[in-house]
Amino acid sequence: MSTSTAEDGTAAAEEVLSKDEYRDRLRDLPPSAKLVAKVLETDSPLSQGQLADESLLPDRTVRYALNRLEDVGLVGSRYSFRDARKQVYYLKN
Repeated sequence: MSTSTAEDGTAAAEEVLSKDEYRDRLRDLPPSAKLVAKVLETDSPLSQGQLADESLLPDRTVRYALNRLEDVGLVGSRYSFRDARKQVYYLKN
């Protein structure tokens, strides 16, 4: 997980995914990860709690989905500007 916005910008600039590559990475993930990705497509960045509220998934399931999305390089995170104790998540593509 990145902790600075400079790193996030660099990582996003280095790896811009085509729509097909994005879909290929998403294809083998569980439904919960696909739903979290869809929520992040429409509203981003969001904290884990906000993702749970928006997706109607339990916190543990959201955490699992975020880990899977991070493993395939589709989601990044940074500290929240509003509350530095929280991480917020966004799609990298």
